[in-house]
Amino acid sequence: MLDGVGMTQQTGSPRAFGLPPKQGLYDPRNEKDACGIGFVVDIKGRKSNDIVRQGLQILVNLTHRGAVGADPLEGDGAGILVQMPDRFLRDECAKQNIDLPAVGDYGVGMMFLPADRDARMLCENIIDRFVVMEGQHLLGWRDVPVAREGLGKTVLDVEPVIRQIFVGRGDNTADQTAFERKLFVIAKQVANEIAKLGEKGRQFYVNTFSSKTICYKGMLLADQVETYFDDLRDDRFESAMALVHQRFSTNTFPSWELAHPFRMICHNGEINTVRGNVNWMTARAKALSSEALGEDLDKIWPLIPEGQSDSACFDNALELLVAAGYSMPHAMMMLVPEAWDNNALMDAERRAFYEHHAALMEPWDGPAAVAFTDGTQIGATLDRNGLRPARYIVTDDDRVILASEAGTLIVPEEN
Repeated sequence: MLDGVGMTQQTGSPRAFGLPPKQGLYDPRNEKDACGIGFVVDIKGRKSNDIVRQGLQILVNLTHRGAVGADPLEGDGAGILVQMPDRFLRDECAKQNIDLPAVGDYGVGMMFLPADRDARMLCENIIDRFVVMEGQHLLGWRDVPVAREGLGKTVLDVEPVIRQIFVGRGDNTADQTAFERKLFVIAKQVANEIAKLGEKGRQFYVNTFSSKTICYKGMLLADQVETYFDDLRDDRFESAMALVHQRFSTNTFPSWELAHPFRMICHNGEINTVRGNVNWMTARAKALSSEALGEDLDKIWPLIPEGQSDSACFDNALELLVAAGYSMPHAMMMLVPEAWDNNALMDAERRAFYEHHAALMEPWDGPAAVAFTDGTQIGATLDRNGLRPARYIVTDDDRVILASEAGTLIVPEEN
Protein backbone atom coordinates (compact mmCIF):
# COMPACT_ATOMS: atom_id res chain seq x y z
CA MET A 1 0.00 0.00 0.00
CA LEU A 2 1.74 3.12 -1.19
CA ASP A 3 0.40 5.29 1.58
CA GLY A 4 0.96 3.00 4.48
CA VAL A 5 0.61 -0.74 4.70
CA GLY A 6 0.28 0.08 8.38
CA MET A 7 -3.18 1.51 7.81
CA THR A 8 -4.39 -2.08 7.94
CA GLN A 9 -5.68 -3.15 11.31
CA GLN A 10 -3.33 -4.66 13.84
CA THR A 11 -3.97 -6.52 17.03
CA GLY A 12 -0.70 -5.49 18.65
CA SER A 13 0.21 -1.96 19.72
CA PRO A 14 -2.64 0.33 18.60
CA ARG A 15 -0.06 2.96 17.64
CA ALA A 16 2.23 0.54 15.84
CA PHE A 17 1.89 2.08 12.42
CA GLY A 18 -1.56 3.48 11.83
CA LEU A 19 -5.07 3.52 13.22
CA PRO A 20 -6.70 0.90 15.46
CA PRO A 21 -9.64 -1.10 14.12
CA LYS A 22 -13.24 0.00 14.51
CA GLN A 23 -14.41 -0.93 17.99
CA GLY A 24 -17.22 0.17 20.29
CA LEU A 25 -18.00 3.84 19.62
CA TYR A 26 -14.65 4.40 17.86
CA ASP A 27 -14.61 4.55 14.06
CA PRO A 28 -11.35 5.45 12.25
CA ARG A 29 -13.39 7.04 9.45
CA ASN A 30 -14.19 9.93 11.78
CA GLU A 31 -10.58 11.04 12.17
CA LYS A 32 -10.01 14.79 11.64
CA ASP A 33 -7.00 17.05 11.66
CA ALA A 34 -6.12 20.75 11.71
CA CYS A 35 -2.48 21.42 11.08
CA GLY A 36 0.04 24.06 10.07
CA ILE A 37 1.38 24.39 6.52
CA GLY A 38 3.93 26.63 4.90
CA PHE A 39 6.43 27.06 2.12
CA VAL A 40 9.20 29.36 0.99
CA VAL A 41 10.40 29.54 -2.60
CA ASP A 42 12.95 31.46 -4.61
CA ILE A 43 10.99 32.69 -7.63
CA LYS A 44 14.14 32.66 -9.79
CA GLY A 45 14.78 29.02 -8.98
CA ARG A 46 18.11 29.63 -7.24
CA LYS A 47 18.94 26.70 -5.00
CA SER A 48 20.48 27.34 -1.60
CA ASN A 49 20.69 25.86 1.87
CA ASP A 50 19.21 29.13 3.11
CA ILE A 51 15.84 28.19 1.57
CA VAL A 52 15.94 24.86 3.39
CA ARG A 53 16.78 26.54 6.68
CA GLN A 54 14.01 29.08 6.21
CA GLY A 55 11.59 26.25 5.56
CA LEU A 56 12.69 24.57 8.78
CA GLN A 57 12.26 27.88 10.61
CA ILE A 58 8.69 28.18 9.32
CA LEU A 59 8.13 24.67 10.66
CA VAL A 60 9.45 25.57 14.11
CA ASN A 61 7.30 28.70 14.16
CA LEU A 62 4.27 26.50 13.45
CA THR A 63 4.93 24.41 16.56
CA HIS A 64 1.71 25.65 18.16
CA ARG A 65 -0.20 24.08 15.24
CA GLY A 66 1.03 20.64 16.19
CA ALA A 67 0.21 18.37 19.09
CA VAL A 68 1.94 16.01 21.48
CA GLY A 69 0.81 12.91 23.29
CA ALA A 70 1.09 11.97 26.94
CA ASP A 71 4.80 11.70 26.22
CA PRO A 72 5.91 15.31 25.56
CA LEU A 73 8.57 14.00 23.17
CA GLU A 74 5.98 12.30 20.95
CA GLY A 75 4.92 14.57 18.10
CA ASP A 76 1.96 14.06 15.80
CA GLY A 77 4.26 14.40 12.82
CA ALA A 78 6.26 16.98 10.89
CA GLY A 79 8.32 17.11 7.72
CA ILE A 80 9.83 18.99 4.81
CA LEU A 81 9.62 18.40 1.04
CA VAL A 82 12.36 19.92 -1.12
CA GLN A 83 13.84 19.74 -4.59
CA MET A 84 16.49 17.11 -5.22
CA PRO A 85 19.64 18.22 -3.33
CA ASP A 86 21.94 17.06 -6.10
CA ARG A 87 25.26 18.43 -4.83
CA PHE A 88 24.79 16.84 -1.43
CA LEU A 89 23.58 13.47 -2.70
CA ARG A 90 26.27 13.30 -5.39
CA ASP A 91 29.01 13.78 -2.79
CA GLU A 92 27.48 11.31 -0.35
CA CYS A 93 26.91 8.66 -3.00
CA ALA A 94 30.49 8.98 -4.21
CA LYS A 95 31.62 7.89 -0.74
CA GLN A 96 29.74 4.62 -1.32
CA ASN A 97 30.94 4.21 -4.92
CA ILE A 98 27.50 5.06 -6.29
CA ASP A 99 28.01 7.04 -9.49
CA LEU A 100 25.01 9.28 -10.11
CA PRO A 101 24.19 10.35 -13.69
CA ALA A 102 23.20 13.90 -14.59
CA VAL A 103 20.45 15.73 -12.73
CA GLY A 104 17.09 14.50 -13.97
CA ASP A 105 18.53 11.16 -15.06
CA TYR A 106 18.37 9.61 -11.62
CA GLY A 107 15.59 9.27 -9.07
CA VAL A 108 15.60 8.72 -5.34
CA GLY A 109 13.14 6.62 -3.39
CA MET A 110 12.86 7.83 0.20
CA MET A 111 11.64 4.71 1.98
CA PHE A 112 10.33 3.73 5.38
CA LEU A 113 11.26 0.06 5.82
CA PRO A 114 10.49 -2.56 8.49
CA ALA A 115 12.75 -2.55 11.53
CA ASP A 116 12.92 -6.36 11.35
CA ARG A 117 15.94 -7.26 9.23
CA ASP A 118 14.40 -10.20 7.39
CA ALA A 119 11.23 -8.26 6.56
CA ARG A 120 13.33 -5.31 5.44
CA MET A 121 15.43 -7.45 3.11
CA LEU A 122 12.27 -8.94 1.65
CA CYS A 123 10.88 -5.45 0.93
CA GLU A 124 14.15 -4.25 -0.59
CA ASN A 125 14.31 -7.27 -2.86
CA ILE A 126 10.80 -6.53 -4.13
CA ILE A 127 11.77 -2.89 -4.80
CA ASP A 128 14.93 -3.94 -6.64
CA ARG A 129 12.99 -6.44 -8.73
CA PHE A 130 10.39 -3.94 -9.94
CA VAL A 131 13.04 -1.33 -10.74
CA VAL A 132 14.85 -3.77 -13.02
CA MET A 133 11.63 -5.26 -14.41
CA GLU A 134 10.51 -1.79 -15.52
CA GLY A 135 13.76 -1.23 -17.42
CA GLN A 136 15.47 1.18 -15.03
CA HIS A 137 18.98 0.96 -13.57
CA LEU A 138 19.47 0.07 -9.90
CA LEU A 139 22.36 2.25 -8.72
CA GLY A 140 22.44 1.46 -5.02
CA TRP A 141 21.07 2.06 -1.53
CA ARG A 142 22.02 4.59 1.14
CA ASP A 143 21.20 4.59 4.85
CA VAL A 144 19.74 7.93 5.93
CA PRO A 145 21.65 9.00 9.06
CA VAL A 146 19.39 9.96 11.94
CA ALA A 147 19.92 11.21 15.50
CA ARG A 148 17.50 9.47 17.84
CA GLU A 149 18.42 11.44 20.95
CA GLY A 150 15.45 13.40 22.19
CA LEU A 151 12.75 11.18 20.68
CA GLY A 152 10.15 9.72 23.00
CA LYS A 153 10.02 6.01 23.76
CA THR A 154 6.64 5.61 22.06
CA VAL A 155 8.15 7.11 18.90
CA LEU A 156 11.25 4.94 18.98
CA ASP A 157 9.15 1.82 19.54
CA VAL A 158 7.56 2.22 16.09
CA GLU A 159 10.46 3.89 14.25
CA PRO A 160 11.05 2.43 10.77
CA VAL A 161 14.43 2.09 9.11
CA ILE A 162 14.86 4.95 6.64
CA ARG A 163 16.84 4.28 3.45
CA GLN A 164 17.21 5.84 0.02
CA ILE A 165 17.29 3.86 -3.21
CA PHE A 166 18.96 5.44 -6.26
CA VAL A 167 17.61 4.58 -9.70
CA GLY A 168 19.06 5.59 -13.05
CA ARG A 169 16.88 6.45 -16.04
CA GLY A 170 16.50 3.53 -18.42
CA ASP A 171 16.49 3.49 -22.21
CA ASN A 172 12.71 3.03 -22.28
CA THR A 173 12.15 6.53 -20.83
CA ALA A 174 12.79 9.27 -23.35
CA ASP A 175 13.13 12.19 -20.95
CA GLN A 176 12.75 13.24 -17.34
CA THR A 177 8.97 13.51 -17.61
CA ALA A 178 8.72 9.92 -18.85
CA PHE A 179 11.20 8.85 -16.17
CA GLU A 180 9.14 10.54 -13.46
CA ARG A 181 6.06 8.73 -14.74
CA LYS A 182 7.90 5.40 -14.66
CA LEU A 183 9.02 5.95 -11.07
CA PHE A 184 5.39 6.54 -10.15
CA VAL A 185 4.40 3.25 -11.78
CA ILE A 186 7.21 1.38 -10.04
CA ALA A 187 6.27 2.80 -6.66
CA LYS A 188 2.63 1.80 -7.03
CA GLN A 189 3.50 -1.75 -8.05
CA VAL A 190 5.99 -2.11 -5.21
CA ALA A 191 3.51 -0.85 -2.63
CA ASN A 192 0.73 -3.12 -3.84
CA GLU A 193 3.07 -6.12 -3.86
CA ILE A 194 4.40 -5.44 -0.36
CA ALA A 195 0.84 -4.98 0.88
CA LYS A 196 0.40 -8.69 0.19
CA LEU A 197 3.08 -9.49 2.79
CA GLY A 198 0.74 -8.54 5.61
CA GLU A 199 2.54 -8.08 8.92
CA LYS A 200 5.99 -8.40 7.33
CA GLY A 201 5.39 -5.31 5.23
CA ARG A 202 3.66 -3.36 7.95
CA GLN A 203 6.21 -0.55 8.29
CA PHE A 204 6.81 -0.07 4.57
CA TYR A 205 5.95 3.29 3.08
CA VAL A 206 7.14 5.38 0.12
CA ASN A 207 7.74 8.98 1.17
CA THR A 208 8.80 10.07 -2.30
CA PHE A 209 10.07 8.27 -5.41
CA SER A 210 11.08 10.99 -7.81
CA SER A 211 13.82 12.61 -9.85
CA LYS A 212 12.61 16.05 -8.73
CA THR A 213 11.65 15.97 -5.05
CA ILE A 214 12.53 14.30 -1.79
CA CYS A 215 10.71 14.30 1.54
CA TYR A 216 12.12 14.07 5.05
CA LYS A 217 9.38 13.49 7.61
CA GLY A 218 8.39 11.41 10.59
CA MET A 219 6.45 11.11 13.81
CA LEU A 220 8.32 14.13 15.09
CA LEU A 221 7.90 17.49 16.76
CA ALA A 222 8.54 20.53 14.57
CA ASP A 223 11.97 21.26 16.03
CA GLN A 224 12.99 17.60 15.83
CA VAL A 225 12.94 17.42 12.03
CA GLU A 226 16.26 19.23 11.63
CA THR A 227 17.93 17.49 14.56
CA TYR A 228 16.69 14.01 13.61
CA PHE A 229 17.80 14.14 9.98
CA ASP A 230 21.52 14.85 9.75
CA ASP A 231 21.23 15.54 6.02
CA LEU A 232 19.20 18.70 6.55
CA ARG A 233 21.98 20.35 8.55
CA ASP A 234 24.52 20.04 5.76
CA ASP A 235 25.34 23.25 3.87
CA ARG A 236 25.45 21.27 0.60
CA PHE A 237 21.79 20.33 1.03
CA GLU A 238 20.20 22.88 -1.32
CA SER A 239 16.79 23.61 -2.82
CA ALA A 240 14.93 26.53 -4.39
CA MET A 241 11.75 25.60 -2.51
CA ALA A 242 10.77 24.06 0.81
CA LEU A 243 7.28 22.82 1.68
CA VAL A 244 6.70 22.09 5.38
CA HIS A 245 3.93 20.74 7.58
CA GLN A 246 3.25 20.43 11.29
CA ARG A 247 0.49 17.95 12.12
CA PHE A 248 -2.30 18.21 14.66
CA SER A 249 -4.17 14.94 14.39
CA THR A 250 -7.34 15.72 16.32
CA ASN A 251 -8.72 12.50 17.83
CA THR A 252 -6.21 10.52 15.77
CA PHE A 253 -3.31 8.25 16.49
CA PRO A 254 -0.13 9.74 15.02
CA SER A 255 2.12 7.52 12.94
CA TRP A 256 5.24 7.85 10.85
CA GLU A 257 3.59 7.46 7.47
CA LEU A 258 0.74 9.89 8.17
CA ALA A 259 3.09 12.81 8.75
CA HIS A 260 3.01 15.39 5.95
CA PRO A 261 4.12 16.45 3.41
CA PHE A 262 3.01 13.62 1.19
CA ARG A 263 4.56 13.17 -2.24
CA MET A 264 2.91 16.26 -3.76
CA ILE A 265 0.75 17.97 -1.15
CA CYS A 266 0.18 18.91 2.42
CA HIS A 267 -2.94 20.46 3.91
CA ASN A 268 -4.25 21.75 7.20
CA GLY A 269 -7.82 20.55 7.36
CA GLU A 270 -10.01 17.72 6.27
CA ILE A 271 -11.65 16.50 3.08
CA ASN A 272 -15.20 15.62 4.04
CA THR A 273 -16.12 14.06 0.70
CA VAL A 274 -13.24 11.58 0.64
CA ARG A 275 -15.39 8.43 0.82
CA GLY A 276 -17.37 9.42 -2.26
CA ASN A 277 -14.25 10.65 -4.03
CA VAL A 278 -12.44 7.35 -3.52
CA ASN A 279 -15.50 5.33 -4.54
CA TRP A 280 -15.84 7.29 -7.78
CA MET A 281 -12.12 6.92 -8.58
CA THR A 282 -12.42 3.17 -8.06
CA ALA A 283 -15.63 2.93 -10.08
CA ARG A 284 -13.97 4.66 -13.04
CA ALA A 285 -10.84 2.51 -12.99
CA LYS A 286 -11.83 0.30 -15.93
CA ALA A 287 -13.02 3.24 -17.99
CA LEU A 288 -9.84 5.28 -17.66
CA SER A 289 -7.27 5.57 -20.42
CA SER A 290 -4.12 7.62 -20.83
CA GLU A 291 -1.87 8.20 -23.82
CA ALA A 292 0.93 9.19 -21.45
CA LEU A 293 0.73 6.12 -19.21
CA GLY A 294 -0.36 3.66 -21.89
CA GLU A 295 -0.32 0.06 -20.69
CA ASP A 296 1.30 1.15 -17.43
CA LEU A 297 -2.09 2.46 -16.32
CA ASP A 298 -3.25 -1.10 -15.65
CA LYS A 299 -0.31 -1.69 -13.28
CA ILE A 300 -1.11 0.94 -10.68
CA TRP A 301 -4.38 -0.39 -9.25
CA PRO A 302 -5.50 -0.21 -6.55
CA LEU A 303 -4.64 3.47 -6.85
CA ILE A 304 -6.12 4.39 -3.48
CA PRO A 305 -6.13 1.39 -1.13
CA GLU A 306 -8.70 1.13 1.62
CA GLY A 307 -7.98 2.79 4.94
CA GLN A 308 -5.81 5.78 4.03
CA SER A 309 -6.14 9.27 5.43
CA ASP A 310 -8.04 11.86 3.43
CA SER A 311 -4.87 13.73 2.52
CA ALA A 312 -3.12 10.52 1.42
CA CYS A 313 -6.09 9.70 -0.83
CA PHE A 314 -6.00 13.19 -2.32
CA ASP A 315 -2.25 12.92 -2.91
CA ASN A 316 -2.73 9.67 -4.83
CA ALA A 317 -5.41 11.21 -7.03
CA LEU A 318 -3.20 14.20 -7.80
CA GLU A 319 -0.28 11.92 -8.62
CA LEU A 320 -2.36 10.05 -11.16
CA LEU A 321 -3.57 13.21 -12.91
CA VAL A 322 -0.05 14.65 -13.16
CA ALA A 323 1.37 11.33 -14.37
CA ALA A 324 -1.38 11.23 -17.00
CA GLY A 325 -0.17 14.54 -18.42
CA TYR A 326 -2.16 17.24 -16.62
CA SER A 327 -0.16 20.21 -15.37
CA MET A 328 -0.07 20.68 -11.63
CA PRO A 329 -2.34 23.79 -11.64
CA HIS A 330 -4.79 22.09 -14.04
CA ALA A 331 -5.00 19.00 -11.85
CA MET A 332 -5.50 21.05 -8.70
CA MET A 333 -8.31 23.05 -10.31
CA MET A 334 -10.01 19.77 -11.20
CA LEU A 335 -9.72 18.39 -7.69
CA VAL A 336 -10.44 21.59 -5.75
CA PRO A 337 -12.59 23.79 -8.03
CA GLU A 338 -13.77 27.24 -7.11
CA ALA A 339 -17.42 27.86 -6.22
CA TRP A 340 -18.30 28.39 -9.86
CA ASP A 341 -21.95 27.37 -10.06
CA ASN A 342 -24.31 30.39 -10.01
CA ASN A 343 -21.34 32.73 -9.62
CA ALA A 344 -22.41 35.73 -11.69
CA LEU A 345 -19.06 37.45 -11.14
CA MET A 346 -17.01 34.67 -12.73
CA ASP A 347 -15.83 34.98 -16.32
CA ALA A 348 -17.88 32.76 -18.66
CA GLU A 349 -14.81 30.99 -20.03
CA ARG A 350 -13.60 30.19 -16.55
CA ARG A 351 -17.02 28.88 -15.55
CA ALA A 352 -17.04 26.71 -18.67
CA PHE A 353 -13.69 25.23 -17.61
CA TYR A 354 -15.10 24.16 -14.26
CA GLU A 355 -18.38 22.97 -15.75
CA HIS A 356 -16.54 20.76 -18.23
CA HIS A 357 -14.35 19.18 -15.57
CA ALA A 358 -17.28 18.66 -13.21
CA ALA A 359 -18.32 15.84 -15.52
CA LEU A 360 -14.89 14.23 -15.14
CA MET A 361 -14.11 14.65 -11.44
CA GLU A 362 -16.16 15.33 -8.33
CA PRO A 363 -14.74 18.11 -6.12
CA TRP A 364 -12.67 17.03 -3.14
CA ASP A 365 -14.48 19.26 -0.67
CA GLY A 366 -13.76 20.19 2.91
CA PRO A 367 -12.18 22.93 5.02
CA ALA A 368 -8.52 22.77 4.03
CA ALA A 369 -5.84 24.98 2.61
CA VAL A 370 -3.69 22.84 0.32
CA ALA A 371 -0.07 23.52 -0.63
CA PHE A 372 1.35 21.52 -3.51
CA THR A 373 4.45 21.03 -5.64
CA ASP A 374 5.82 18.77 -8.35
CA GLY A 375 9.38 19.98 -7.83
CA THR A 376 9.13 22.50 -10.67
CA GLN A 377 6.15 24.57 -9.59
CA ILE A 378 4.85 25.26 -6.10
CA GLY A 379 1.53 26.77 -5.12
CA ALA A 380 -1.44 26.71 -2.80
CA THR A 381 -5.20 26.92 -2.92
CA LEU A 382 -8.06 27.35 -0.47
CA ASP A 383 -11.17 25.25 -0.24
CA ARG A 384 -14.09 26.70 -2.19
CA ASN A 385 -15.49 28.37 0.95
CA GLY A 386 -12.19 29.70 2.22
CA LEU A 387 -12.73 28.11 5.63
CA ARG A 388 -9.02 27.53 6.26
CA PRO A 389 -7.23 30.74 5.25
CA ALA A 390 -3.57 31.14 4.31
CA ARG A 391 -1.30 34.18 4.16
CA TYR A 392 1.50 34.94 1.74
CA ILE A 393 3.97 37.70 0.97
CA VAL A 394 6.29 38.39 -1.96
CA THR A 395 9.63 39.93 -1.03
CA ASP A 396 11.91 42.23 -2.97
CA ASP A 397 14.59 39.53 -3.05
CA ASP A 398 12.30 37.29 -5.12
CA ARG A 399 10.94 34.99 -2.47
CA VAL A 400 7.39 33.94 -1.75
CA ILE A 401 6.53 32.92 1.80
CA LEU A 402 3.18 31.25 2.43
CA ALA A 403 1.74 29.73 5.58
CA SER A 404 -1.46 28.96 7.38
CA GLU A 405 -0.94 32.22 9.26
CA ALA A 406 1.10 35.42 9.10
CA GLY A 407 4.44 35.95 10.77
CA THR A 408 6.03 32.55 10.27
CA LEU A 409 9.25 34.17 9.07
CA ILE A 410 10.71 37.51 10.06
CA VAL A 411 11.07 39.65 6.92
CA PRO A 412 12.70 43.10 7.07
CA GLU A 413 10.14 45.84 6.45
CA GLU A 414 12.17 47.23 3.56
CA ASN A 415 11.74 43.95 1.70
